[in-house]
Amino acid sequence: MGISGLHHAAYRCKDAKETVAFYTTLLDLDFNIAVAENKVPSTGEFSPHIHIFLQLADGSFVAFFELPEDKGNMLDPETPAWVQHLALKVPDSETQLKYKARLEEAGVKVLGPTDHGICKSIYFFDPSGHRLELAVDTTSADMAETLRKAAPETLDVWSRTKRAPDVDPMHAKAH
Repeated sequence: MGISGLHHAAYRCKDAKETVAFYTTLLDLDFNIAVAENKVPSTGEFSPHIHIFLQLADGSFVAFFELPEDKGNMLDPETPAWVQHLALKVPDSETQLKYKARLEEAGVKVLGPTDHGICKSIYFFDPSGHRLELAVDTTSADMAETLRKAAPETLDVWSRTKRAPDVDPMHAKAH
């Protein structure tokens, strides 16, 4: 396979400085790169912006653009808030609960943990309104293989009916 991993995922933010503070202080990401430009490098279009990069432990980045002169929507108004989100992996439930406590102490509303069968997750929003998830992988090798084998049929049923099959152990159980 030619794709070796994620370099970065980029989102828009309201305020770059506030975004850096949130991700470094509350989520322990490293702020490594800031590129400020007045023109879009790929098109030459005039659009002053700063592109900030926050590094995860695996070397990949979550990045943000602050676009002070673009009055467009921060988020897609046609999509429910729970759909578009960035899921970040944490090593265990203890770490996840420490982040939950830290976020709540900072006044951030946190949902969960929610057991999805394949992972346990907490959910919250950053200062720009992006939904974030901190997930603990709970998938066993056997479960991963079962899901891999079932994926084509599940997709086929969904494509024909636009409905989930009868609830099975993989579906979420909120706590």
